Amino acid sequence: MLRIHQAIQSGRFPNATHLAAELEVSTKSIQRDLDFMRDRLLLPIAYQPQRGGYHYTAEVTSFPTMHITEGELVALVIAEKALEQYRGTQFEKPLLSAIRKIEQSLPETISLNLADIEQTISFRTRAEPILDLRVFDTLAKATAQRRQLTLTYRKAGSAIDETRLIDPYHLANINGEWYLFAFDHTRKDIRTFVPARVQAAILTGRQFARPQKFSLEKRLRGSFGVHAGEGAHEIVLRFNARVAGYIREKKWHPSQQLQVLPHGRLELRLTLSSLVEIERWILSWGGDVQVVQPRELRESVQRAAQAILSQHQSS
Repeated sequence: MLRIHQAIQSGRFPNATHLAAELEVSTKSIQRDLDFMRDRLLLPIAYQPQRGGYHYTAEVTSFPTMHITEGELVALVIAEKALEQYRGTQFEKPLLSAIRKIEQSLPETISLNLADIEQTISFRTRAEPILDLRVFDTLAKATAQRRQLTLTYRKAGSAIDETRLIDPYHLANINGEWYLFAFDHTRKDIRTFVPARVQAAILTGRQFARPQKFSLEKRLRGSFGVHAGEGAHEIVLRFNARVAGYIREKKWHPSQQLQVLPHGRLELRLTLSSLVEIERWILSWGGDVQVVQPRELRESVQRAAQAILSQHQSS
């Protein structure tokens, strides 16, 4: 809308078609913005048929500023710091640009020591994924534009590249990791791909229609991360007093139920569709957790623990 304002104020009588082309949006989006500017921001916008464009019927010295509270400004600064996880990806530039435009529209009357926020709030990631930014850019644009792709993909632990023909449905950042959810034409099903494992992504020139029934939220409802299974496993874990406080501090899964046990211990109950990711999480707690059920999970953790022990025994 600020760009539209500047175009109208220049006196060149822009129309919706020219503005849409310049701003790379649809004419309907331009029309909605014009309506908002006229009806909500009370700008004196009118269309002049003789010039084939819009103009102001009265003097407009500046674009209306937004009202923002100190708390909202703090949230804005924190949001900008949170952009660290998007550095280098195609999302960095548009997100940063949006924040800059908001900052430029802020009223000058707010007084806040931003230096204090800079020194006291930060975001860090434990392990930043290594991405080929050109490949990632292709994946993101193809997903947004619903364009079919041929991937050269290498599974974790494999030395062989595979060719996959996919319809990319959704690109998600989950717990700091990027995942692409796509329909795999070879498997005839939706599969999860890790962008860091994509060696090459080539557009086929064909578009696809994303199924209306596809919902990432529904797909991951029973998962502990991104691995969706078909089961309904009732998980019961018991944590000792040393880590019980950490477990209580977070909501690990929507299905979780907590029960305080004697001697400071804590029981965690979950209902999951897959055991793959919960096993890795259990192992990360070492000897501070006990798997009560299901039996197959307890036995799998035992085997993993024995393998760890054998790897660290003195030769």
